[in-house]
Amino acid sequence: MNPLATEPFTISRILDASRDRVWNAFTNPEAMQHWWGPKGFAVTFQRMDFRPGGTYHYRLRSPDGKDLWGKFEYLEISKPARLVWFNMFSDPQGGTTQHPLNPDWPTRMRTVVTFVEKDGKTVVTVQWTPIDASAAERETFEKGRSSMNQGWSGTFEQLEAYLKSK
Repeated sequence: MNPLATEPFTISRILDASRDRVWNAFTNPEAMQHWWGPKGFAVTFQRMDFRPGGTYHYRLRSPDGKDLWGKFEYLEISKPARLVWFNMFSDPQGGTTQHPLNPDWPTRMRTVVTFVEKDGKTVVTVQWTPIDASAAERETFEKGRSSMNQGWSGTFEQLEAYLKSK
């Protein structure tokens, strides 16, 4: 089976900041603490080893006080134009886990983020593709496109607010 058989989820946003500032927001843990995650969630723990083969392990706290753990495994770092990582849910020790609320969510998502400078602003495009997903996971991914759009839109709103504050 082709692990990339599912059409990627893609979302873009034009940010009123230079490509270097947006790149820094995605690659500096102190910056990510201020904006990463769905709208209303806060990064309350993070550890970043920013290199191909390295990881970003984090805990998000929801507005109602629930903790969600996640991690990236960095695959490609092409400053300042492109980042590629596997995105997964995790446990506090950094082990890979299933989605805490939806066991049919794909375990690994290939995330590709591109940064294109245009007229002093930056176009950020995110693509998410399930990797080695079962038929049930691919179906859940397809049905989840509107929630992915909502989640990434909120994340971009937080990023925009962070960039305006700096």
